[in-house]
Amino acid sequence: MIRKIKIQNISYIWSFISQTMKFKQPVLLVALLLCFVTKSFSQKGNYDIVNGVGIFGGITKTDITTNNFITKSSDGFIGGLSATVEIPHRWYNMSYGLHLSESTIQISARPTMLANSNPNDLIDYKLFAAQLALMGHIKLAGSYVTLDVGPMLQYNGRLELKDSNKEDYFINNYSNLTAKAISYISNFNLNGAVGITAGFKFIKLRAHYVYGFTNILKKLESQDLDTSGGDARFKGNMSMLLFGGMISF
Repeated sequence: MIRKIKIQNISYIWSFISQTMKFKQPVLLVALLLCFVTKSFSQKGNYDIVNGVGIFGGITKTDITTNNFITKSSDGFIGGLSATVEIPHRWYNMSYGLHLSESTIQISARPTMLANSNPNDLIDYKLFAAQLALMGHIKLAGSYVTLDVGPMLQYNGRLELKDSNKEDYFINNYSNLTAKAISYISNFNLNGAVGITAGFKFIKLRAHYVYGFTNILKKLESQDLDTSGGDARFKGNMSMLLFGGMISF
């Protein structure tokens, strides 16, 4: 009797499993197909984003475009680090970085206040600046040649006279404005950059033009300067032409 009950129980259990498997097999098949198809479609639109770090260095020509002073661009240098983001199958790449520069700007001045001297008599100012840049690189020939454009947030120090013996020189275009009086210019400025980068993955050459959107001389208006003989409103925009190279890792 006991054996008969066991056989019936086993038969019932096997029947239940069979019926269940008949129901689950199509479900499992559909689930597997959905997983495969979903994975295939998700991978179809994916691509690897390659990150890198670059060391940049170069030479500069820097000037302040203004009607207040007679200026001339002069040589300087720039260097820094950039983090690059290469995006395959897109028409652009991105980079962001920190650049440090030391520039020389020449301004016409005279040793006495009698009259304007020859505008070619120039005194040298040193300008140190740090720039945070976010750049887009439009691919002209893949990643080998790109058109670069983007904003820069700049912090710069004061205009520092290279020759302290010329602190009491008088700035041309003004009657009694001394060379040391125009040192404290605006420290925070917003620039824009445009240029070309060309080369291979690990080494590239770069030529950029940087223009200051903000008035770098604005702070002079709040310093109670003697502006007799000239314009009491100060306006100037920094401009920089740079040539350099970058090594990427």
